[in-house]
Amino acid sequence: MPFTQYTNLDFDQIKLSIKDYLRSNSKFTDFDFEGSNFSVLIDTLAYNTYISAFNANMIANESFLDSATMRENVVSLARNIGYLPRSKTAAKATISFDVNFFGASSILTLKEGLVCIGTETDTSYTFSIPEDITVNTTSLSGSNVDVSTERQAFFDEIEIYEGIFVQKKFTVDSSIKQRFILDNPNIDTSTVKVYVRESNEVGRGAEYRYVDNINKVDGTSEIFLLQEIKDEKYEIIFGDGYFGKKLNNNAVVTVAYIVTNGDGGNGVRSFSFTGRFEGANGLPVTPTESTFVSTLQSSRNGAEVESLDSIKYFAPKQYSAQNRAVTTRDYETIVKQIFPNTESVAVVGGEELNPPKFGQVFISIKPKNGTFLSDFSKLQIQSKLKDYSIIGINQEVIDLKILYVEIDSSIYFNASKISTIQSLQGRVVSSLESYAKSTDLNKFGGRFKYSKLCQVIDKVDDAITSNITKVRMRRDLKATINAFAQYELCFGNRFHINPFGGTIKSTGFNVEGQPGTVFLTDVPNKNEDGSLDGSGKGTISLIRFDTTSREALVVGQSVGTVDYTEGEVILNTIKITNTVQADNIIEIQAFPDSNDVIGLKDLFVVFDVSNSVPTINMKKDTISSGESISGLTFPTSSSYPNGKLTR
Repeated sequence: MPFTQYTNLDFDQIKLSIKDYLRSNSKFTDFDFEGSNFSVLIDTLAYNTYISAFNANMIANESFLDSATMRENVVSLARNIGYLPRSKTAAKATISFDVNFFGASSILTLKEGLVCIGTETDTSYTFSIPEDITVNTTSLSGSNVDVSTERQAFFDEIEIYEGIFVQKKFTVDSSIKQRFILDNPNIDTSTVKVYVRESNEVGRGAEYRYVDNINKVDGTSEIFLLQEIKDEKYEIIFGDGYFGKKLNNNAVVTVAYIVTNGDGGNGVRSFSFTGRFEGANGLPVTPTESTFVSTLQSSRNGAEVESLDSIKYFAPKQYSAQNRAVTTRDYETIVKQIFPNTESVAVVGGEELNPPKFGQVFISIKPKNGTFLSDFSKLQIQSKLKDYSIIGINQEVIDLKILYVEIDSSIYFNASKISTIQSLQGRVVSSLESYAKSTDLNKFGGRFKYSKLCQVIDKVDDAITSNITKVRMRRDLKATINAFAQYELCFGNRFHINPFGGTIKSTGFNVEGQPGTVFLTDVPNKNEDGSLDGSGKGTISLIRFDTTSREALVVGQSVGTVDYTEGEVILNTIKITNTVQADNIIEIQAFPDSNDVIGLKDLFVVFDVSNSVPTINMKKDTISSGESISGLTFPTSSSYPNGKLTR
């Protein structure tokens, strides 16, 4: 009897293959399978084959990191290469408050657990701390120290975590294979504290420290490891006496942690105090009046548990990094591990700069919530990176450099196909905002694609017949007010050279020694005959406008330089006293040589739709609508930058 290869997973095809197999036997050559009870047996065999094939296919898929779809399997496969997926991250707020109380205690302890209730848009959030905070107190009644003395304690810059504080205890039983599983999902693993108390001790015992590898760990190291298990819960793993201290029988393990809502707790600013205090004697302390909480920083940096796509992407990269930061890819992977709120990261070696800075690594980070990192977050990241970096290499986390892309677009439409111009323009803006959120942009190394943008506009509605769109770039210069300073802005893209100048434009500002508002403009270097000298450079000048004639007057002949080839603007020493834009910002604009704008090195590309809307002009296509078939009244638009001297 010949053997039939089953190559289909479709039920009907499997059934047909079984019939062909049976017909190959002479006893069933002319058998009517459909008209007999044999058909039931064939269906059963086909179903069994189908289910077995499906299960085999699923098992094969779930055995590899790239193809696995169940979180439990993805996490398990990542664990095999030493990767622990990021847990939920609690949003953190910074607060301060004073406490007045009567007593003799020279210290006051804010107890771990619930501290504040935060309120935002009619929603309440619980904020806690994972461990006690103790501060000194001062007497408000002179040198007298007794229970009737009024004292004051000041809790300054206290970091509170959004979530519920939870404690769980285990008693070690060495007679069984014991697992230490934390029952709560949504744990922020950065808040996990583990204490081990021997059976003959009192209190919580010794605090064990968390490690993510066994480097520098011996049999006496009081350490623990974490691993994610089923349903996004976590298991604590202790040492075996060789790598990490082994737990003794009947020891009591206390685990404290915070269960959080992740990014749901971001943006809370209003807090009411609900915490507990203890004095030096361990007794409760009651404040003499309500505790008013001052918010220094609203809650931020809350994040969800790491997604499956992120695990699949970063697990192999962290494995290749081997817990050391050498290449730029190593830094990118490690930064996202130690600062989960990272949306995008760029790493530039000092040797790539001009002039080069050997032995330094510059890291620019775009957080998921907001635009810039706080100084505290920068210091934390730099400190944690020291554990992974090579000796002699210094890291510096620098502020985000945003390269804004704006457009000036004339959009032609057939008026006979639309109801109102406003509704069509609104749909255009909505489509542009969707493109601004695409994966092409909003990242380091992002690319603004001109052809895609033109297609986005043309596809908004059949009424749109064409568009003429011009592209401009913008960097925001943060001025140091009332102080002499030099400034350098890198656009990372070659500038278009206008022989008459006007490539560089700015918003207004004031400088010492010059009356009125001044602006920046450029003039390219030229030969004596007036032709460009080919250097690809030019000078930056200051201009202002006459209050009567509105004529442009040059008030600073050479206050800086422009490198059109490298896309750089440098201002020489200048004292800026005020800016027209808020927050001491001077917007500096340039026209790119190519309409495709790239975020080079540490530039984060953003398509700024809001600043583009005023220069989106809707124009009637009088040819398509039939109003002017000859084209005599067709409203033409220039494809070249305008000649204005200011932004």
